[in-house]
Amino acid sequence: MNEPIGIRPDARGKVRDIYDLGDRLLLVATDRISAFDVVLPDLIPHKGEVLTKLSLYWFDLLSSIVPNHLISADVADLPAEFAPHAEWLAGRFMLVKKAKVFPVECIVRGYLAGSGWAEYKRSGTVCGMPLPAGLTESARLPQPMFTPSTKAEIGIHDENISVHRMFEIVGEEHGSALQEAAVSLYSAARDHAATRGIIIADTKFEFGLIDGVVTLVDEVLTPDSSRFWPAATYEPGHGQPSFDKQYVRDWLEASGWDKTPPPPALPADVVAKTSETYIKAYELITGRAFVPERG
Repeated sequence: MNEPIGIRPDARGKVRDIYDLGDRLLLVATDRISAFDVVLPDLIPHKGEVLTKLSLYWFDLLSSIVPNHLISADVADLPAEFAPHAEWLAGRFMLVKKAKVFPVECIVRGYLAGSGWAEYKRSGTVCGMPLPAGLTESARLPQPMFTPSTKAEIGIHDENISVHRMFEIVGEEHGSALQEAAVSLYSAARDHAATRGIIIADTKFEFGLIDGVVTLVDEVLTPDSSRFWPAATYEPGHGQPSFDKQYVRDWLEASGWDKTPPPPALPADVVAKTSETYIKAYELITGRAFVPERG
């Protein structure tokens, strides 16, 4: 589905358009997809709906741990100027409170994968923190690791930073609160997903301040921000099949692309498979059938 015309967003992220409503924001999850911090030229059908509906599910489930910024995802609550676009927006928008967003990504790793595995092979560490010797790819870590990173502009890679550096950026009091909140959220989500046959290998959260309170913002625990593995076939020692955009990452790695813009176009079968994978993640985690708001 192409993106709507008629209203220009006030800001545009990699996969999300943001409209400033004064004391609130309208966040719209598009069907864009990014990999290696670069936005790809292809749209993934239904992806925006999956991101939104899965975020809404987690916001509700985890609200007792950390408050979130959600006001409404009901089209009846759309401001009047967005009413002509209600059909397109249905299922892919959130009205949220404005927050002063912390300039860090709060990443929690429960398993040794991705850049963490690459670093561990080189130095026995993840984000500079030592781990026991002899761990294999995809191994479960002794305990969840909090590994923050910077938030980069589009086309610029995020940079892993130490917890100490994060404290310098956001202050020790807020840094401690972010670390505690991120690990608590990950642990609760990991345990819930396990009951649905899903391993959450790692994920990233964003937080902001609303009325001085640390608040969960943006999307949460989606295939864009997490690695989801099927528990039934989990076997440490190698990479795992994923219910996330790892399918796209793997294709891009094999394509020979150097991970700098412009990215290559995705083949039609990769687009279709990625859409199916996102929908499958939603259905497994929520236990609900995915019913698109539009064709």
